[in-house]
Amino acid sequence: MKRIAIIPVFLILIACSKPLAKESVVIKDCYDGDTCTTITGEKIRLACIDTPELKEKRADPIPAKAARDYLNGLVAGETLDIRRITKDRYGRTVAELSIDGMNIQEHLVDKGLATIYERYASQCDWSKQNK
Repeated sequence: MKRIAIIPVFLILIACSKPLAKESVVIKDCYDGDTCTTITGEKIRLACIDTPELKEKRADPIPAKAARDYLNGLVAGETLDIRRITKDRYGRTVAELSIDGMNIQEHLVDKGLATIYERYASQCDWSKQNK
């Protein structure tokens, strides 16, 4: 009697599967230090961070403009990797962005232009490490 080697199904699936493709977006511009728009019109709220407000009651225009201008200089016109997390109450995509392996949100926090948004910090692995 011949023995037939049975290859476990999961090995076949692994061998036949393709690696997950990274999603990317091209940023048109950023409205403030934590909200950008893609060239297709998608509004993206940068996950896990908060930056000073440009308008509203608690506006702090000088650091708000500094955060916005720095972010625009970093990402406007660039192709970024995106990890979509959810949609917020305004219909914006809440996501992590990175360029050349650098997490944009973490970078803004490191530069002192943003703070970790404690309420939503659990959405980003890097923010848990920076507490």
